[in-house]
Amino acid sequence: MIDAAELIDNTFLRQFEVKVNDELAKVEYSLQERKIFLTKLIIPSSIDNKEEFTADFLKNIMEIIKERNISVVPTSPPIAKFIRKNRRYKAMLPVGVRI
Repeated sequence: MIDAAELIDNTFLRQFEVKVNDELAKVEYSLQERKIFLTKLIIPSSIDNKEEFTADFLKNIMEIIKERNISVVPTSPPIAKFIRKNRRYKAMLPVGVRI
């Protein structure tokens, strides 16, 4: 659904973003030491299948983070739910963080 080339890490605004139907889907983050805190998920209302889009969007973001070899701390409930459902990303949580 989302091409990895369309996904942008906007470091100035501290968000991963992708343009969909002339709107921006984004995940805001905060980077501290070797951890990335995923703080907010914003999906445009014009997207038909929000659940499928969100899963695909977050999967692409998690792959980028995995390549950078940094830990993930999901502070947004929808992102935490995604990691709970996709166990392969639990290994990316820092020591002591459980969801």
